[in-house]
Amino acid sequence: MILGSPLTPSSTKVMLLGSGELGKEVIIALQRFGVEVIAVDRYENAPGQQVAHRAYTIDMTDAAVLKALITKEKPHLIVPEIEALNTDVLAEIEREGLATVIPTVKAVQLTMNREGIRRLAAEELKLPVSPYAFARSSAELQASIDAGIGYPCFIKPTMSSSGKGQSRVTEKSQVQAAWDYAATGGRVNLGVVIVEGQIDFDYEITLLTVRAKNAAGETQTYFCEPIGHVQKSGDYVESWQPQVMAPNALKNAQHIAKAITDALGGLGLFGVELFVKGDQVWFSEVSPRPHDTGMVTMCSQRLSEFELHARAILGLPVDVSMTKPGASAVIYGGIESNNLKYDGLEAALNIPDSDVRLFGKPQSFVKRRMGVALATGKDTDEARERAKLAASLVKPQD
Repeated sequence: MILGSPLTPSSTKVMLLGSGELGKEVIIALQRFGVEVIAVDRYENAPGQQVAHRAYTIDMTDAAVLKALITKEKPHLIVPEIEALNTDVLAEIEREGLATVIPTVKAVQLTMNREGIRRLAAEELKLPVSPYAFARSSAELQASIDAGIGYPCFIKPTMSSSGKGQSRVTEKSQVQAAWDYAATGGRVNLGVVIVEGQIDFDYEITLLTVRAKNAAGETQTYFCEPIGHVQKSGDYVESWQPQVMAPNALKNAQHIAKAITDALGGLGLFGVELFVKGDQVWFSEVSPRPHDTGMVTMCSQRLSEFELHARAILGLPVDVSMTKPGASAVIYGGIESNNLKYDGLEAALNIPDSDVRLFGKPQSFVKRRMGVALATGKDTDEARERAKLAASLVKPQD
């Protein structure tokens, strides 16, 4: 890979479609290699827009607007970071040879939609998954539950992130409300929801899986140490690395992760979510980009997930080694405000081996992630306690 210099005719250009807190860290990692970065988002002053060479605010679902911007900027690589965008335009751009979509157009189209990725995993690759069905009406949803999905179950939009639109349903009286929430809570209302039966698992993990070039120039799959995490209402609140796993369970997890990422193809880091019980592992979801639970790697690995993603998509060598047990804990806005301030940083950073990342989002909501506390320790228990304590000491104020 030959890289140019930013803001010159030789520059290597990367465009991020979606520029939140994860995109921000990818942009910083890319800029360390002298990459010229264009950050695109749906709202002004998104975290990634604040550190990019250029920033645009557009409706990325608008085909004409999106294609016009790509044609104007002429990026070498396009890195989708959110679900709400027009993937048909990306396919057209790649067919015309205007840019390479990371990791592939196929991967972006399938993973943006839970129906596509679930059918690939379960029906084509025959990977173990929870019982599931797709429904296009509340009546069809109820029929699917009655036909075998049963209670408790989870009802989700086919296109959403960070738990938006998701409900856990334990009885028939909750189904209509869950349908309504899924239809309105997703990034895009496609008129279809997925219902999944609950698996009796011991724990869930994110297995960060990297497809990158090795010394011989061949695509090779690398695995980070597994990441354990806690979710509430479908949204991650803390994560830690490593999650201790039995050898056979780890082997099964890596097999599933390699199968799904091989099928998606391309280069880059994937966040593969899995359920684990004993040695048995089930596929849950996959994101073809850095994962929110992987923010722990900013303190636990030699190269964070963002640096790994940047290296992989540029065709550069990667190193997935972990350096120390680490943990992350979410800092929520706590209030609704367009003028947020943060108190308690001194106290948080006085926690041994701790760090804080404030994302710089211009608007706060009660349950909006505004930052993350990081910590390392002699083991994950100590790291988790430190991270949670540090996060609790940061006090957002209007």
